[in-house]
Amino acid sequence: MELDIQCEEMSPSRWAELVSTMKSCKTIRLDDCNLSSSNCEDLSSIIHTNPALTELKLNNNELGDAGIEHLCRGLLMPSCSLQKLWLQNCNLTSASCETLRSVLSAQPSLTELHVGDNKLGTAGVKVLCQGMMNPNCKLQKLQLEYCELTADIVEALNAALQSKPTLKELSLSNNTLGDTAVKQLCRGLVEASCNLELLHLENCGITSDSCREISAVLSSKSSLVDLSVGDNKIGDSGLALLCQGLMHPNCKIQKLWLWDCDLTTASCKDLSRLISTKETLTEISLIDNNLRDSGMEMLCQALKDPKSKLQELWIRECGLTTACCKAVSSTLSVNKHLKVLYIGENKLGDAGVEVICEGLLHPNCNIQSLWLGNCNLTAACCATLATVMTTNPCLTELDLSYNHLGDEGIRKLCEALRNPSCHMKHLILYDIYWSSEVDDELRALEESKPEVKIIS
Repeated sequence: MELDIQCEEMSPSRWAELVSTMKSCKTIRLDDCNLSSSNCEDLSSIIHTNPALTELKLNNNELGDAGIEHLCRGLLMPSCSLQKLWLQNCNLTSASCETLRSVLSAQPSLTELHVGDNKLGTAGVKVLCQGMMNPNCKLQKLQLEYCELTADIVEALNAALQSKPTLKELSLSNNTLGDTAVKQLCRGLVEASCNLELLHLENCGITSDSCREISAVLSSKSSLVDLSVGDNKIGDSGLALLCQGLMHPNCKIQKLWLWDCDLTTASCKDLSRLISTKETLTEISLIDNNLRDSGMEMLCQALKDPKSKLQELWIRECGLTTACCKAVSSTLSVNKHLKVLYIGENKLGDAGVEVICEGLLHPNCNIQSLWLGNCNLTAACCATLATVMTTNPCLTELDLSYNHLGDEGIRKLCEALRNPSCHMKHLILYDIYWSSEVDDELRALEESKPEVKIIS
């Protein structure tokens, strides 16, 4: 049994009702429910009296250090079977870390701890690392984003990594670590016995100077399948170094996020080689890099290679125009693996999208989700998009937000949605103006086809 409630103000009577329900739940999720430390006393009791409870999610509640102290009383009980604990943005400080250290040291069932968006600080997380080093700790996932960590945390993290072969996921994004610390962390990861699968280092002050060491992790850890270094200024030279590790036979990367990394067209040669030869790679994000049309054309050529198995390409805000759309269309008509294409916030225009639709209409095209938000589109391309919606059986999600489609364009899309051949489930239309008459038509359409969600 699961309890999943979000964004609900809890009255005393409603809380009392839920407490009774929670006594038999396997999963409890209460994100954004205005909970406080007083609610944690009841939750603590539930944790140690309900042996079926394995997941507790309390993100975005003002629990505070006092609330965590109450929770941990239940977590420390031998009857506790909790495996996953989410406490993101709960107004915790370093004071909570001593209590959580006790839990890590005493509770072998706990495999996931998510404490991002809390001001734990370097001193607090050093205490958590002590708990991780206890032989009883079997932690597999540790999320420490936005925890106000500095370079001084790395020595403690490396010591914990050396002692914790169970750890599979480590997220340190949005902490000011810097190159020296990241290089030290990577050397520790290469030596550690853990089979790390996920490493997130977004917005950590990384430059090309760290990329040789990150590359070494990629080439030595075949377990690493998910790497995110987005929002770091690694540049083309850094990407070239990363690709040495990515192209290594030991590397089995599946998901690679390189958004806002100061990449240019010059990086697309290395990226194309990666896409066309690394058969494990299924998802890549290149959002907010100045790749331009010539870079996109190189990527499209790589996507045509039979060895490419990429399923998701995120290429929003990359300086693309109508000029690259013929290459995109040609790729869609050949590549059977690509399922998701995020190409919004590029100046494709109606003419460019008309060309892309030619590829979308090809029998080989298996695109399921297409994002064209803020692409300078008007009603002029909506008839062709409507044809795609009724012809391509795979397409279930379409984002056309922030385009000037008007009543005429929206009505053409509605006509397609009414067609029995249309398999659309989500049509996303944020910040588009239409009249009250068209709004009535959209509401009526949603009522007649409840399987369709029009999000605006």
